[in-house]
This record gives sequence, structure tokens and C-alpha cells, in this order.
Amino acid sequence: MTEDEFDYQKLGFKSGLEIHQQLDTNKLFCNCPSVLRMEEPDFSVKRKLHAVAGEGGEIDIAARHEAEKDKEFIYQGYDSVCLVELDEEPPHQINSEALKIALRISLLLNAKILPITQIMRKTVINGSNTSGFQRTVLIAKDGYVETESGRVGIEGIALEEDAAREISKQGKIVVFRLDRLGIPLVEIVTAPDIKSPEQAKEVALHIGDILRSCKVKRGLGTIRQDVNMSIKRGARMEIKGVQNPDLIVKTINFEIKRQINLIGKARNIKPEVRNALANGETEFLRPLPGAARMYPETDLPLLKISRQMINEAKKTLPKLRKEVEKDLAKTGLNQEMLNLLLQERMLDEFNALLKLYNNPNLIVKALILWKKEIAKRENLSEKKMQERLSVDIIESIIGRVVSGKIKERDIRGVMQELARGKSIAEAVKFEKQDNGAIEEKIMKIIKEKPGLSPNAYMGLVMKEFQGKIDAREVMEIIKKYVK
Repeated sequence: MTEDEFDYQKLGFKSGLEIHQQLDTNKLFCNCPSVLRMEEPDFSVKRKLHAVAGEGGEIDIAARHEAEKDKEFIYQGYDSVCLVELDEEPPHQINSEALKIALRISLLLNAKILPITQIMRKTVINGSNTSGFQRTVLIAKDGYVETESGRVGIEGIALEEDAAREISKQGKIVVFRLDRLGIPLVEIVTAPDIKSPEQAKEVALHIGDILRSCKVKRGLGTIRQDVNMSIKRGARMEIKGVQNPDLIVKTINFEIKRQINLIGKARNIKPEVRNALANGETEFLRPLPGAARMYPETDLPLLKISRQMINEAKKTLPKLRKEVEKDLAKTGLNQEMLNLLLQERMLDEFNALLKLYNNPNLIVKALILWKKEIAKRENLSEKKMQERLSVDIIESIIGRVVSGKIKERDIRGVMQELARGKSIAEAVKFEKQDNGAIEEKIMKIIKEKPGLSPNAYMGLVMKEFQGKIDAREVMEIIKKYVK
């Protein structure tokens, strides 16, 4: 049977998603920055972890499975991590900014926010947490998203700590870095209402749209998607790391085939956690955990979410990307510039400048160029980068273009001078170049480096004059001497 022949209803297929997204704030239970670092760590400590009983008095099957491996863990850290990550200091109060973001996401998912909730500890002893548990707190429940195939429920929205990142392992020794440990994650768990792989993909894309409209981190590793699924006579599988929405469909169909094959061979299928592979197949990771690994966090009080906090979140709900794209298209922004603007997350700067100058494409061009010039010369965090992306600087440059003091082609050169540390007044001073001197210089470059293409000569000439000459005039001169 091929996937085109699957009758998902007859198979008794049902599925749900778990989506984990990093938030763009400081860490969840301390004030350390949520920044991953690449240099050599400042210190390391060794630990061994042990399974403990949950609130029901039993040790979770997945925790017992990890404990039996008898591993030793080395944790590497920097001056940007603190004693909370090392489990040597009690957690601080929950990060208020992360909580506000989680409230907005909950409202966009039509969920009911809990006025009082308990921060919990989830037993995790694979080494990714120094404490042997992960802190998590349920923020909202009973939400939903609409799809072409019907409504899919949202069982819960939680805030939790991200894990330490694994660096290496050799035998029973595993090395982790603490820079990721404690970064806020919002976890979204859907109900098992998904009736087909295509619907699962649609739900993932819709939730992704909601997340990207809020203050979340972007890039590789900042979002993780897991698929829960089962069929009749089979067993529930939690498939980890189905990152690409297109891979969701392929992975689900591969798992259906695998379970049908086992059922046909009269094999006993047990609930498992499996790892998604790049080709859509999966591999065993560990037994599926149960509720026995949860118990209350004893170092923090109950979390109270006031009506005022909820009302504030409602007032500051962001627009979804589709709505933003429609609004931007109305300004006259072309699609390429629109995509760049959203990709670089400079919408606020764009809107501020658009009120002053009705030239949207020029504004985006100036913003992108300035960010690139800064990035070329300085190794800045995203926060520091935003501080350097001053609207005042871009306004000064665009204002001079509009008033005719400089030409649009001069923008890059001005920004290069600004990035080198010059003032705006110094950066916009362009000496009028003598056309005869320009042509003489071009002839000299062509003579010194014969056989190059016109575009190659163009690059050499523009570099020589630091971009402060008209590119079209340069190309006309080059073409006089290069056939």
C-alpha cells in the first residue's frame, strides 16, 4: 500500500503536534542573556544525575531508561551564565517579558488563560539539565486553530526552560554547554484532532505564522516540532525533530507504513519516542514518558496572572504576517523589499521613516545597507545591532537624498564612512570628481590588469573611488576601452 492509497479514516489515524519556540528575551528564571557563544568556555563542572519518583510516587519509565545508562556529564559555561544554570542557586521569579509574550500567543490561539497556575518540575536525566529536571508552567488551555479540514484544538500552552546543548559524547561521558540552558521556550500542544498529514502541515504553518508575529528568536535551532500520532492496532509515537513542514507529511506516512508492516507480522508495538531522519524515516530514542515525571517546583510560589496583565496583552496583540504583508503592499513596497524588511525584522524602523518620506523601497534599501555595513565591521548581538540601527541616522541620509544634497547611488558610500566612525556631516561630503581624471584612472586600471570583464573593472574602479562616482558613467567609459 502506498501513501496515495491510505484511507486515514479507516486506518484510525489521529495526530497532534508539539511545537517549542525560543522567545527573544533573557532567560526564564534568571537575568542572564539568551546568547549562544562559540569561543572556548570559561569553566566546566562534572555531574551524575539520578532518577527520582514523581508526585504519584513512581519513577517514570523514560527517566529509569536514562538512569540505567550510568552516564557522566560535563557542563561548560561562560561569564554570561550564573549559579541558577548550575543548580547552585534557587530560581528567580519568572521573566515578566517572556510571560507577556506567552500571553499574547495564547490569545492568538484562542486559549483560556489560567489566573493561577503551578510551576512544575519535569524529570529529565539525559544530562541536558544540571538539576535533573526542567521547569515548566501551564499558561493557557482549551484553544483552537481553524483549518480547511476543521477545527484543531490546542490542549495547552506552557512556558518552559530550554535545555543545555550537547557538544560531544564519548562512551559514557557527555559534554554540554550551559549558554542555552534556561532560554525561555513556549510549548504549544495540540489536541489529537489532526486527521491527515496535510492537515498536520497546515496546522504547523498556521502556528508558525502566529509565533513569528511575536517576539521570538529566529534561525536554526530556535523552533522544534514534534509529531504525536497513532493508528488502530498500533501505538502512539512521539516523533522528535520534524523541523521542515514539508517533512511532516513524509514522516507521518513513513511511520504509518512502519506500523502497518509490524501489525502484518503480528509484532507487539510499544509507545516510543522516535527521532525524525532527513529522509522521512525514524529511529528509536527511548520509551514514551508518562505523567510520573512531573512534580511541583518547591522554590517558587504559585504564578498569578491578573486580569490587568491579560488586558494589557490584548491591547498589544501583533498582526499576523499575512496581515502585515497586505499593509506593506499598500505602501507600494515591491515584493523583494517586503520580504527583506520582514526577514531583517525592521518593521518599526520602516514605519517610523515612512511617516517622514513616502519612498518605501528607498527606506528599506537604506535600512538593509546600514545593517550590512555595521555587521561587516562589528560583532554585535542582535540587541546591540538594533541600538545601532538608529532611525535618526537613516532619516538624515534619506533627507539629504530627498533634498538633492546627495544622490541615491551615494547611500552606500555614506554608510561606509559612518560605519568607519565619521559623523553624518563628514560622511556626506562628496568631492566633485573631474571626468578627465576619472577616465585616466580607469585607463590605468585596465592597462595594469588586462583581460578582465567590464564588471570586474567596475568593481576595481568603484573600490578606488570608494563608491563616490556615478556607476553608469564609469561603465560607459569602461566599455569604450573593453570590447
